[in-house]
Amino acid sequence: MILYTIPVISQLETVMRHVLDFFHTNLGLPWAWAIVATTVVVRMILVPLTIKQIHSMQNLQKFAPQMKEIQKKYKQDRQKQNEELMKFYRENNINPAASCLPMLLQLPVFIALYYSLRHFKFTGDVTFLHFIPSIADHTTSHWGGYVLLFVYVASQMASSFFMMTTTDKTQRVLFMVMPLFFVFVIARFPAGLVLYWVTTNLWTVGQGLITRRLVSRTPAPVVERRSSRTPPKDDGSSGNGAQPESPPPKPAPSASQRPRQVRRKKKRTSRR
Repeated sequence: MILYTIPVISQLETVMRHVLDFFHTNLGLPWAWAIVATTVVVRMILVPLTIKQIHSMQNLQKFAPQMKEIQKKYKQDRQKQNEELMKFYRENNINPAASCLPMLLQLPVFIALYYSLRHFKFTGDVTFLHFIPSIADHTTSHWGGYVLLFVYVASQMASSFFMMTTTDKTQRVLFMVMPLFFVFVIARFPAGLVLYWVTTNLWTVGQGLITRRLVSRTPAPVVERRSSRTPPKDDGSSGNGAQPESPPPKPAPSASQRPRQVRRKKKRTSRR
């Protein structure tokens, strides 16, 4: 409740109430479907930022070997390492914060909806698909809430699978397992808030399916394996820009150095 004392939070709650009331009163949607409609509108507004998020994650994968080399080179000096990484980001137009921006912008909507469900006195139909008796009650107060939690975990794993395609394998496993632990926190929230989260995840899954068809995947960087006997390649760009000199032609062997040619005698065929 300490967070609610901040004036911005109460103002966000007022805006959320007006939005939900618009979908319920003017469009005739039940309160649960008004939450779904609000979620869809928010995600439609965030589509341009989501596209930037996808491109940012692809750039991070594309330049991952170079960034690892910088981290390895300056691993003893963290300040120098951060300076070189920032310089590398500017030179290659990489914005690491772009991948987190859509999630951060959804946080005010999440907080406003949370307090609206706690304080707003809903009148009329507050059920959802006849298995959630009230979207304002705790999720685990009815058996239908457990079904909603199961859908949340499945949709969260699916959305992580589609949105984390360019991340490291370990990070992908972490994001896939995280909903199993986070579900214990979600269970204490109102059912309408879990409904908002499920709708967001389903939107992300659909968006990921469309993105895979429209946006080409960034090819994995090819690392050239070189042995200790493999000479370094010189393309003429090193040094002062001079072209590599071709080796001098070998002199023709002298007459004494030429191999002797042995003539074979022809066999005489006997005539009968």
